[in-house]
Amino acid sequence: MNDPYLPISIGQVALSALLLLSHVGLSYQLRLGLGRTLIVASVRMVVQLFLVAFVLEWIFTQRHPAIILAMALWMAGIAGITSVQRQAHRFPGIYWESLVSVLGSSFVITGISLAYIVRPAPFYDPQYMIPMLGMVLGNSLNGISIGLDRFLSDLRTRKDWIETILALGATRWEAAHEIIRNAIRTGLIPTINSMVVMGVVSLPGMMTGQILAGARPADAVRYQIVIVFMITAAAALGTFGSIMLAYRRLFSPDHRLKSELILVKGTTPAQDTKP
Repeated sequence: MNDPYLPISIGQVALSALLLLSHVGLSYQLRLGLGRTLIVASVRMVVQLFLVAFVLEWIFTQRHPAIILAMALWMAGIAGITSVQRQAHRFPGIYWESLVSVLGSSFVITGISLAYIVRPAPFYDPQYMIPMLGMVLGNSLNGISIGLDRFLSDLRTRKDWIETILALGATRWEAAHEIIRNAIRTGLIPTINSMVVMGVVSLPGMMTGQILAGARPADAVRYQIVIVFMITAAAALGTFGSIMLAYRRLFSPDHRLKSELILVKGTTPAQDTKP
């Protein structure tokens, strides 16, 4: 297969920005008030991506394990914070527990995949590790965020029922296992839905990028399948981990629901308990 890769110049990138004129025009015509927001978001996106390209080129040149690990930890930290920022409910320790879930699930799955499936030399080769870890983090944090939010929301809405069956002698697991199961299922539904339509309704980003870069479609498909399985495994592991950590935090060993710890985003304990 001939190499069809076509590099894009800065001028061509600038020309593509004209495609946004339709969005700006629509916003102005309908008075949506999104024109300024779109411009700021576009400039921020361009700056961020060029900075990432600069950093990645430096990391690919250095290829030092400590630098690669620092980059991976930084990415995982941002993912952990982002997963919490999307939550409608909070509890003390949610940032640390989300970080542990995101970091643990993504690092375990990516590490196993690099060491035993893709097998670059060395296995932490940044050309493979950083993009694959980034895709796993970006997709799996959605499952973690959605699942944890469903769990916390159900604990609040079903608080009276939970406390009633606990008072009647049920254990904390008996009171929470249905809510845990529903939360994990909810967190994994988006990932499963994307798997169902992949290749039929849409072409995945990694596969499209590899084909544009000159890879054979069959090779691009194999990489994409590996990535999808990695994302699914990390989402399942991370969602399960985050919900179980929250369960242990919010249910005491003596089988009591500590509902006072669950707060609506942006409120304090005093504000949240007001009628």
